[in-house]
Amino acid sequence: MGAPLWMVELLKKTFPNRRLIAQATKIPIIGKIVDKLLFDGDDIIYLPKDNVVEIKIGQQLERPTETALPSQIVHEFIDKANYHWIMNYCICRESSTCEDYPIKYGCLFLGEAVKDINPHLGRMVTKEEAHEYARKCREAGLVQLIGRNKLDAMWLNVKPGEKLLTICNCCPCCCLWKILPDLNSEIGRKITKMQGVEVKVTDACVGCGTCTQEDVCFVDTIQLVKERAIIGPECRGCGRCVDVCPEGAIELTVDNNSYVKDSIERIDSVIDVE
Repeated sequence: MGAPLWMVELLKKTFPNRRLIAQATKIPIIGKIVDKLLFDGDDIIYLPKDNVVEIKIGQQLERPTETALPSQIVHEFIDKANYHWIMNYCICRESSTCEDYPIKYGCLFLGEAVKDINPHLGRMVTKEEAHEYARKCREAGLVQLIGRNKLDAMWLNVKPGEKLLTICNCCPCCCLWKILPDLNSEIGRKITKMQGVEVKVTDACVGCGTCTQEDVCFVDTIQLVKERAIIGPECRGCGRCVDVCPEGAIELTVDNNSYVKDSIERIDSVIDVE
């Protein structure tokens, strides 16, 4: 049986205080308890935006015209899954009264566990509808995260957790994972950038500060130092900064031609959507 609606309303009321709650996980005993209850077994990957990816081949950089794009990972799992379920809205954006991105685009869940989600929260869809929905979310400027998220299985009150794949469609202003810098490091390292992804500021940077503006970086890890943008270690490789830089001074590169295949295998190891 899915989560009762009163629990969803409670989550929405709690959402504005998420950073304070996250900071509490840095107290060792609290961090261990929260990790075990809500994040045990998690592995979540930020997918870079398709239009900002460059592939390193030797010393050369090439736009992936024939190479697989990050979004292919989402569509691969949609094809593999036997069940597809779309939320009616994004809890994060609705709780924050978001004005910049569409609230109607919520999470896409895949796998057998979706059969138990409360039907008042969304709907089961066909494979074709799921593909179209994922594309529309990207066209709206949302960044996709994919992986196993025990927190979703808990609040949705569905089992088994290893048969629930989460595809979040996130905006940089309201995303739950803006709490990453505040979280216990053991939890935070379960939400990662794709293996092989590097985000680098080039000499073309003029220190305009566009990339440091609020609601550009998901984890607020970009700073201006001596009139040059510096990207900190919290970077999850979403590519938002690459997208907004007016000088084209930030590069997102992948040094692994099989990065899509490797990511699919990584997610397959923790989730069964068939």
